[in-house]
Amino acid sequence: MRDLFFVAFLGAFFAAGFRRPFVFVLAYVYIDIVSPQRLTYYLLNAVPISLIAVVLSVGGWMLADDKAETRIAPRQVLIVLLLAYCYATTLNADFPVEALDKWGWVWKALAFAAFLPFTLRTKLRIEALLLVMVASAASIIIVGGAKTIASGGGGYGTLNLMVSNNSGLYEGSTISTVAVAIIPLILWFTRHGTIFPPDWKVKGFCYALVFSCLLIPVGTSTRTGLLCIGLVALLMLRDAKRKLLYLGLLGAMGVLAVPFLPSSFTNRMSTIKTYKGDESASTRLAVWGWTWEYAKEHPLGGGFEMYRQNKIRYDTEKVEGDASNATVDRKLTVDQARAFHSAYFEMLGEQGFPGLAIWVLINLTGILRMEVLRHRYRKQAEYAWVTPLAGALQSAHIVYLLGAAFIAIAFQPFVYMLIGAQIGLDTYLARKRRASAWRPIRKPRPEAVAA
Repeated sequence: MRDLFFVAFLGAFFAAGFRRPFVFVLAYVYIDIVSPQRLTYYLLNAVPISLIAVVLSVGGWMLADDKAETRIAPRQVLIVLLLAYCYATTLNADFPVEALDKWGWVWKALAFAAFLPFTLRTKLRIEALLLVMVASAASIIIVGGAKTIASGGGGYGTLNLMVSNNSGLYEGSTISTVAVAIIPLILWFTRHGTIFPPDWKVKGFCYALVFSCLLIPVGTSTRTGLLCIGLVALLMLRDAKRKLLYLGLLGAMGVLAVPFLPSSFTNRMSTIKTYKGDESASTRLAVWGWTWEYAKEHPLGGGFEMYRQNKIRYDTEKVEGDASNATVDRKLTVDQARAFHSAYFEMLGEQGFPGLAIWVLINLTGILRMEVLRHRYRKQAEYAWVTPLAGALQSAHIVYLLGAAFIAIAFQPFVYMLIGAQIGLDTYLARKRRASAWRPIRKPRPEAVAA
């Protein structure tokens, strides 16, 4: 029955695309984020729906879209450059077979991110893209939030998000980062959305979704999610009209929430105090150190999945007893083939210093461009929606960069769609500025010449 529902939903999605070709782009976004083929038993698994969607998206754009004002943004060039560099490192990867598996989805994420801004010609399309992205992520977030409440908490690696395979957005730390990152975008829809005008029903749903987003780090017991919540709260302070009141309410909410937090969450958050008492944190630091040494010897990178060759040794400490009679239990751990647990070291190890530089430039440019748009349009009543949207996109990006410090999500497709939306907003506003600056040259009136 569930298979039939997904088939009918996707069928309606594709059917709408033949009337409005841009809907094909939205269909691909939904498929890439939710992965409905992983939620069904057979029907969608037997059909390459992602390939069909992307072919229809590109074909619809080529046949139906007006390309007269199409411009290539510098970040699109950087994304294509990163794609080409990843291809080169894949050809010379330390683990050629394993590298091809990751390359198989990475190139699609980068290619679609470079293509996406071409389709975002109007405000309606930009809003529709963000709406589908948020709604698609919400389909996972709402399930996770509901299960967190129903079970009284989840646990690290134990909260089931509809599928048993915890890859993509179904991985605990990744969905925690994304859930918190999209909170500013959700709040933007409560004030400036036009597809669903922000009445009490829309606002009620958005606020409930924000609550679910905050529950995801609790249900997954991810320390990354807690850090992201703190950062997004800090970033929202800059737009608060009454900053002292905002800080007071934030503190009060935090104090009131503590008694309701499950022990699985509080126990794991307490390990933030010291990395030596937590094997996961010790492993990360050891892997990061190994990756740095590897990069110094192989500055061009080792290709995808090169972490499989690492061999690490590290000490963990466990303190038992009280302060007056404490004993420290030290244990030497030897491990190998441990993942990066950081997008920065993922890029450094796999793509070397050139790849890391391109990736950092793509991300920093996005943050800077959104800051430019925030200031440029903050006093223009006609574009009152731009400054809040640029700020929301910027905040989401900054939260991602924090989460990426602890998760290997350098090529997470959701984030590259977010970058595509930033580029689309930037190029759309640039076209508007060019149009408003252009004035036709008119022949002077005869009386003006006589005078």
